[in-house]
Amino acid sequence: MKEFKILAVVVFFSLVTYWGVEPFAHSQMHKHVEGNEFKYDGKADIAEAKVKVEEAKKAKKGVAEADAKLLAKQAFWGEVKQISSLKGDAVAGEAAFGACMGCHNGAGVNMGGVIPPNLDHAGSLYDKNYLIALIKNPAMASNTDHKFSDPMMHPMGSVSTMVTTPQDIANVVAYMTTKKVGKLTPKIAYMEACSRCHSNRYGKLTPLGETPVSFKTERDALAHNIKVLDEQDLIKKYMATTPPDLSIMTRARSEHFMETFIENPQSQLPGTSMPRTGLSEKGFEKVYEYLNETGDPSKSARAPLGIAVLIFFGIFTVLAYLWKKHQWHDLH
Repeated sequence: MKEFKILAVVVFFSLVTYWGVEPFAHSQMHKHVEGNEFKYDGKADIAEAKVKVEEAKKAKKGVAEADAKLLAKQAFWGEVKQISSLKGDAVAGEAAFGACMGCHNGAGVNMGGVIPPNLDHAGSLYDKNYLIALIKNPAMASNTDHKFSDPMMHPMGSVSTMVTTPQDIANVVAYMTTKKVGKLTPKIAYMEACSRCHSNRYGKLTPLGETPVSFKTERDALAHNIKVLDEQDLIKKYMATTPPDLSIMTRARSEHFMETFIENPQSQLPGTSMPRTGLSEKGFEKVYEYLNETGDPSKSARAPLGIAVLIFFGIFTVLAYLWKKHQWHDLH
């Protein structure tokens, strides 16, 4: 029985380390950020603005500016809530949506530093309130207004001059949320939501789309790589940094971190140029599923194998104990 006692001690301390020490250490090294269940109502932005007001008061500097930003955010999200309560006309919205296709056409042309995303599955990927906010004021919706002294300087700033009234916004969003363009797969979700800025080398994706499996000549491969580098330089100029490759991001960061970061990047990295993407819970699940596929493609096969290995070691442990008991029975 001595061996089983030793095994029990090892198992106990291993579990304490895995479920107790490691999570505690993680909680001390990384701040905990509360999620908002993928609801975009402006609460997080307003809370951040209030903190900045208090900081300005303590520093006795920039109080008026901080107060103005707080009031602007409160008014903005109040208007978003009002527009969200309106009944949108999808038919009328389709006509207005035509103005969006001038940029969001899948042509892959960089505009203002980034390639405008494809909106084929926008209604399934993004939250309704976020879409309303984005049309009304892209900088405020994406919580990157700290980067733009004038909202019109945002690459998408001109949309507010094309879709102007609350009813027009409600109509466009109604069309986007009822638009049917094929099945939303994890890969499509990732490409529409993330790929225009982030590369994914294991998924063979760059901001320019999928990398061809092969090239006719080495010159063609080199030309493609140069185009990718040029695109990344444009993104870096706009974002002030090169967005990280997301191939193994789900292995580097916890799911909770990913959720809260996507909901509001400023909550995890204050001052970051990463915009809020506005993914709905369904949209996040699809993107996260694809990131799991590229970051750990063998996971689905490894999980059942792990159970089989544990069963094997369990049986082997019993057999080893019985063999030991048999061999030593005359000496005990």
